[in-house]
Amino acid sequence: MNQRIGRLFSLTCAGVAVLVTMTAYWQIWAAPSLAVRKDNARLVYRQLTVKRGLIYAGNSTTVLATNVRTVRNGQTLYLRRYPLRGLFAHPVGYNTVGSGRTGIELSYNDFLTASNDDLSTLFDTLGDRITGRTITGNNLQTSLSVPAQQAAARGLGGLRGAVVALDPHTGQVLAMASTPTYNPNTVARNINRLSAPGAGAPLVNRVTQGLYAPGSTFKVVTATAALESGKFTPTTTINGGGSCITVEAHPLCNAGGEVAGVVSLADALTFSYNTVFAQVGQQVGQARLEATMQRYGFFQKPPLDYPSDEMAASGLYGRHGVLPQSTPEDIGRVAIGQERLLATPMQMAEVVATIANGGVRMRPWMVHRVLSPDGKTVLENHPEQVERVMSPQTASELTGMMRRVVEEGTGQAANIGNLSVAGKTGTAETGVPGLNNAWFIAFAPAEAPKIAIAVVIERTPEFGGTIAAPIAASVIEAYLSSSVAK
Repeated sequence: MNQRIGRLFSLTCAGVAVLVTMTAYWQIWAAPSLAVRKDNARLVYRQLTVKRGLIYAGNSTTVLATNVRTVRNGQTLYLRRYPLRGLFAHPVGYNTVGSGRTGIELSYNDFLTASNDDLSTLFDTLGDRITGRTITGNNLQTSLSVPAQQAAARGLGGLRGAVVALDPHTGQVLAMASTPTYNPNTVARNINRLSAPGAGAPLVNRVTQGLYAPGSTFKVVTATAALESGKFTPTTTINGGGSCITVEAHPLCNAGGEVAGVVSLADALTFSYNTVFAQVGQQVGQARLEATMQRYGFFQKPPLDYPSDEMAASGLYGRHGVLPQSTPEDIGRVAIGQERLLATPMQMAEVVATIANGGVRMRPWMVHRVLSPDGKTVLENHPEQVERVMSPQTASELTGMMRRVVEEGTGQAANIGNLSVAGKTGTAETGVPGLNNAWFIAFAPAEAPKIAIAVVIERTPEFGGTIAAPIAASVIEAYLSSSVAK
């Protein structure tokens, strides 16, 4: 009898152990993979029982995403709320039941729901998961600057376009604005209207997904390849050939019909002579130019802590996406940012940030720290060098050339009092007469950079130097003023 009782007791203990193990497995270790299954209605609903972690701006006090507690049918649920509505809609994203999640809400979902595999999180939440108590997620501290984001939103106003600003030395994203924007608090019930063809694509993050011909902003990439080749210096002279030259059997002209004679490389960048840079591109050659592009990050999605399917690679595009390197191309037109070349604002921000950082490209990132509900650090991201794109000398020479663009060339609208700004304008044709995609990329202060920025305005009759440059100047000024105030 005692032997039978002992055997029954052992079987009962084994059964309990299996039950606890399987419960822990499905509720803890398997939770991340289950959470992304949109076809599991029970799990989609159950996410509302988790008190998601908060998302903060870079000042650690401004809340970008929080929760509203509600009770339905006796069940406590937590609905996501975004206090600043559309201001940070694209970087933060949204979290809904029926329409999924995007942005940081998606890329850091495991941390926000405490379903990440960090041991401290597992132990902190184990009791809650087994007993059914409310699970509280980890909080995120981002690098996003409220003053810079507000300035970007004001500058874009009713325009369609994008602004992205980076810290050139760390790669941290300081601002990420895309217009038109949307209110993430109401996105679930308005998803059909927001996705409609005539809505202006507000759900698309133009910073990471918008692909535009970069126009003359790309000339800094061509200049990088030229200076690194050893065949050119800022004072090397090239005969611009007048207002138009023939490239690949077709005329290629300066944007405003300017006549370019024998000018230096620095002068050609300052006044943005297409006829000069097309020839520079031809002399540099496709292989060297594409190698320089690759070091800058072209031909691949940026290594940003953001959902991969919400980012696009920059490069030469064909019918089925980015063309392989070494595909035959009109190198003269690629060198001036045309042909089949398309780039995202994030890519061009990486270009200008790399120059500002002495030639070293940094990994862009938005989340600085992940903190447990009681304030312990669960994860801390750090600056990460991707690769050296150019020598410090080349970066210094480009900085000097870009300062001239703002001081006496096409980017004078970006002048900010006594602050030195290095920049480059760009105006790319859209195929519709009179409508351009207007660009400006810059960093400041030029001698000790703290912010690098890219601005693009879609389908405007204006030029990069007249519409995009002032927006960049306002964001730079707002960010640097807030930094001084700290």
